[in-house]
Amino acid sequence: MQEVKQFFIRHFITAPVSFGSWLIFLLGAGMNFFAATGLMIAIYLGGTFTIKQIQLSSNVKKLGMSRSEYQHIKTQIAEAKGKIKRLNSMYGQVRSVQAFKQVYEMNNLAKRILSIVRSNPQKFYHVERFFYSHLDSAVELTSKYSMLVNQPLKDQELRVALQHTRETLTDVNKQLEQDLRSALATDIEQLQLELDYVDVTMNHNKPLLHMKGDLPHDRKQINDR
Repeated sequence: MQEVKQFFIRHFITAPVSFGSWLIFLLGAGMNFFAATGLMIAIYLGGTFTIKQIQLSSNVKKLGMSRSEYQHIKTQIAEAKGKIKRLNSMYGQVRSVQAFKQVYEMNNLAKRILSIVRSNPQKFYHVERFFYSHLDSAVELTSKYSMLVNQPLKDQELRVALQHTRETLTDVNKQLEQDLRSALATDIEQLQLELDYVDVTMNHNKPLLHMKGDLPHDRKQINDR
């Protein structure tokens, strides 16, 4: 979401500047159309590139990362997106309800983890094994299962291999669930701290609320006397 916003910001800035420059070159400076247009394109491309670099520097500064770290994480996100797309394409290749459910759950978990890391790149370091190992295992095992299940042979050895693959996919599913917990761990801790703070604040104010609530009653007793 942040990248889309920044994309529109830099083009919103450079578009009117480059077009205004084109008019100045064409009408004010008396340049021919092709020269003015060439300069306009150069200003547009140069402006968007410069603003993009400024935005990138601002992003990595806020995250406390180096540019190389940030670019590495973006590369891993892009690769993971391709792997999830491949995993998503295997729905029609598995034939059992159990395997279909496993693929669905793994795909759903992987999408959630990727969405969290895209929103907060620092979360990458909480789920590195997801990017380097677990997602690869999910894709490769699902691919292997879909290949085996579509074989015409149905002997005992193949049945054992399919059963073993399904069991391993269950283990991979559990690994992805743990990755999601790791990605959410700091958010849960922060939420708990905020809830504890609210509880403490409310409990601290309760005696004052009781005292304020007793005042009218006390005044009534005084007036009755």
